[in-house]
Amino acid sequence: MTVSETRMGQARYTEFMTLPVGEFLNRPLSGEWPYVWLDATYLKQRQGGRIVSVAAIIAVAANTEGRREIIGLGIGPSEAETFWTDFLRSLRARGLSGVRLVISDAHTGLKAAIARVFEATWQRCRVHWMRNALAHVSKGQHTVVAAAIRQAFEQPDRKHAGETWRHVAGQLRARWPKLADLMDASEHDVLAYMVFPRQHRTKLHSTNPIERLNKEVKRRADVVGIFPNEASIMRLIGAVLFEQNDQWQTSSRYMMVEAFAQIDKEEIDPILSITTKAA
Repeated sequence: MTVSETRMGQARYTEFMTLPVGEFLNRPLSGEWPYVWLDATYLKQRQGGRIVSVAAIIAVAANTEGRREIIGLGIGPSEAETFWTDFLRSLRARGLSGVRLVISDAHTGLKAAIARVFEATWQRCRVHWMRNALAHVSKGQHTVVAAAIRQAFEQPDRKHAGETWRHVAGQLRARWPKLADLMDASEHDVLAYMVFPRQHRTKLHSTNPIERLNKEVKRRADVVGIFPNEASIMRLIGAVLFEQNDQWQTSSRYMMVEAFAQIDKEEIDPILSITTKAA
């Protein structure tokens, strides 16, 4: 095979990959999607002669049919509110609707963007929050303190979870005042998922449901090392997401369909108003 033939083959392969990936990432969204997970994977990209770190934001959502799908990919500075707002608006423009809860780590500007674009409740990833909380405690006390905090997560509903949360914060305040202050400030963000159907909660309190996806994205990105531009990131990562989404569609339902009818708007609205005011 000649060099020109090789280059032509590569060009055709790039065109072949770009078309379905582009269509996949920009496809219309129909129906209602009550739950959305957002997570960021950081990649290296050449930009103006420099190597910079950029965030690849992956959006996953579950619809009222109990199906989970990858619905978007955005590249940009994860801490910029304008980036989050534009990304969420692009999802809404494609038809994303019925969003009631958005689950993510704590990114500056994201909470305000969620309230502005979807008027949805924000759930702060419980796993990441716990790591931040335990940073205020000596390593020898991590197990004891974590067990005390987890008592709130074992409660049957939001009311009892909140009572337990505040009781534990009071117990910890004398020895770890910074931890107690963090608990005071983040109660509504960490316990937001508790007002949603119990059958769904194990998948709503953190971004763990898409951790495997992020690991695969990172594994494939590490092979490249440094991406030459944003388009190359979209091609490779988009192809990974395209493949994973196809696999999800052939698996069993991700969430119990009947439980969606249990979402009580009257119960969720007070939490939503608190989240919106805090943003």
